[in-house]
Amino acid sequence: MVRFLGQNISLNTNTKMQKVRVDKWLWSVRIFKSRTMATDACKSNKVKIGEKSVKASYMLTRGETLHVRKEGYDMIFKVVDLLDKRVSATLAEPCYENLTPPEEMQKYKDWYMGKAAAGTREKGAGRPTKRDRRTIDKFKRE
Repeated sequence: MVRFLGQNISLNTNTKMQKVRVDKWLWSVRIFKSRTMATDACKSNKVKIGEKSVKASYMLTRGETLHVRKEGYDMIFKVVDLLDKRVSATLAEPCYENLTPPEEMQKYKDWYMGKAAAGTREKGAGRPTKRDRRTIDKFKRE
């Protein structure tokens, strides 16, 4: 045990975690941006194991399959390894297997890419009015 920046860090890598809270794991592997969002998803029955909704305090083990409903899309993840601290996306990726069907992933990618593009206005046109914004929003939804 080493003390680093006020935290105790274990150097023994032979002991692996057996269980971790489902909300903590969803946050640590970057499926949700914050732990609060992961907890809220569990509370609103958007996280399931099999057909059963799980609480945020459910203790997750390796090999379990999670069904997560996020932003209106159904995603499926198999737990390969357990994490309790948030890590970079490259380190988090080997900790789960994405079993989401390709058509569902394509829907998610289309939605995500549509949100990324920013609209442009003619120079000197100023800010859009409320009516203009409604028209723009209606156009983007279609």
